[in-house]
Amino acid sequence: MRKRLTITNLKKMKQDRNAISVLTAYDYPSAKLAEEAGIDVILVGDSLGNVVLGYDTTIPVTIDDIVYHTRAVARGAQQTFIVADMPFMTYGIGRESTLRNAARIMQEGGAQAVKLEGGVDIADDVAALVKAGIPVMGHIGLTPQSVHQLGGYKVQGKLDADAQRLINDAKAIEAAGAFSIVIELVTEPLAALISESLTIPVIGIGAGRSCDGQVLVYHDILQYSSPYFEKKFVKTYADIGTTIRNAIQSYVDDVKSGQFPEEEHVFSAQPADLPSLYGNTNNSALDSEKKTVDSSNKGVRLT
Repeated sequence: MRKRLTITNLKKMKQDRNAISVLTAYDYPSAKLAEEAGIDVILVGDSLGNVVLGYDTTIPVTIDDIVYHTRAVARGAQQTFIVADMPFMTYGIGRESTLRNAARIMQEGGAQAVKLEGGVDIADDVAALVKAGIPVMGHIGLTPQSVHQLGGYKVQGKLDADAQRLINDAKAIEAAGAFSIVIELVTEPLAALISESLTIPVIGIGAGRSCDGQVLVYHDILQYSSPYFEKKFVKTYADIGTTIRNAIQSYVDDVKSGQFPEEEHVFSAQPADLPSLYGNTNNSALDSEKKTVDSSNKGVRLT
């Protein structure tokens, strides 16, 4: 049985140029399968709002949602390093609230680390969490919790000013004590520059080939949705959405046509055994007649 990675292991993987594989998971079976496949890190992302809960954005996801799903993932992947997102407005609203929410994710959810979106503006929160003994993964570039402020899902860092801002954000998060940082939807040259500039692992999603690792969403690499929308930065490894739909349709057809259940799906019994299994149905009417109402205590008495 393999051992769970630590933040020390992850930093060494960057030094050794051993690419870090990260995948989201949101429940027990997906986490278990990811662990069995050898994934390095599982992220319980607030992307569960989009792919599991049916929201248009990640903003409606609550701390209770994250704790609930992280707990399920932790049961399925007991030997894998688990990071859980801190949802919208569960940090940056006062240090005490930030610490309390992160503590819930660690204590109730069973995560080994939390992830926060933002840069210079949340560096103090990152430092406070690290000081309290909570490992933190940063997240810059396209930050889905700020999608309305960013004007939609757009590639970040195309302009010089934006690129410099992201570099400053990355360095601020590292200086605050984060053990790693996710960089999402930025140009490849900028992601390469940031990765080279930091001593902590940089995990890319839509950020090119020079990052220290990659993260993708479980439902994206498996096309586990309907309809599925292609994304430029995603490589599809299976189309289980179509497989599942076809399988369910076959089940529906079999039920409608009477082809399920078949002989091998039913249990047989000798006629003499039925009364002992289910009771003698011939006596049910007699038993019913034996019930009388006791008007003195308004109860039911068997005579």
